[in-house]
Amino acid sequence: MTVLVPAHSPNPSGKPAGRIRQKNEEAIISAAEEEFARHGFKGTSMNAIAQRAGLPKANLHYYFNNKLGLYIAVLSNILDLWDSTFNALTVDDDPAQALAHYIRAKLEFSRRQPLASKIFAMEVISGGDCLEAHFNQDYRAWFRGRAAVFDSWIAAGKMDAIDPLHLIFLLWSSTQHYADFGAQICRVTERKRLIKEDFEIAAKNLIHIILKGCGLTPPAQA
Repeated sequence: MTVLVPAHSPNPSGKPAGRIRQKNEEAIISAAEEEFARHGFKGTSMNAIAQRAGLPKANLHYYFNNKLGLYIAVLSNILDLWDSTFNALTVDDDPAQALAHYIRAKLEFSRRQPLASKIFAMEVISGGDCLEAHFNQDYRAWFRGRAAVFDSWIAAGKMDAIDPLHLIFLLWSSTQHYADFGAQICRVTERKRLIKEDFEIAAKNLIHIILKGCGLTPPAQA
C-alpha cells in the first residue's frame, strides 16, 4: 500500500526534471481525484485517469506502481493537509485563536479540495481498509497529543471542561460537511454551487457556535 517513487535518470541541474515531475504528479493527482470521486475506487481505471490528466498511461505507472498506490496517495495528500493545520498546536496557544484558525483552515481545504474530501468520506464509510496503514500507532499518538493540549487548556481554566475527543470529532465533521455534503447544502439553500463567500459565512458561524460551546469568546476578526 505504498506509493512507488521511481528512480530517475541523472540530470545535471535537477531543476527542469523536478519541475516536470511535480507538474505531472499534480496533474495525475488532480485527475485521480475527479475519477475516484465520480466512480469510486472499483469503477475507476488507470486508463481513465491518464486520459483525464492528458498523459500516457505509462506515465502513471512511472509515478505510481498501481491504482491502489495512486488512490492511497490521494487520501494521504488530503489527510496530510488537514493534519498540518493542527501539528503546531501547543499548550501556550490561545484556545480561541487556535480553534478559529483551525476552523478557517479546514473550511478553506473543503472549498479548494472538495473532491479529495469526498473520496476520504467514501473510503471511511466503506470501512477504511485503505487507511489502515495511515491510522497506525503514530497517528493515534498524534491524536492523543492534540487531545492533551485541550486537556491542558481545561486544567488551566482557559476553556470549559469538555471532552477533547468529541471536540476534535466535531471540528472534523463540521468543517468537512461543506465539501462532502455540498450538494445537499446547495439544494436546501437554492444555490447552484457554494462560493467563497459561503465558506466565509460558514467559518464565522462555526467559530461562534463551537467556541461559545467551549466557553470561549470568538476572536474579533472571526
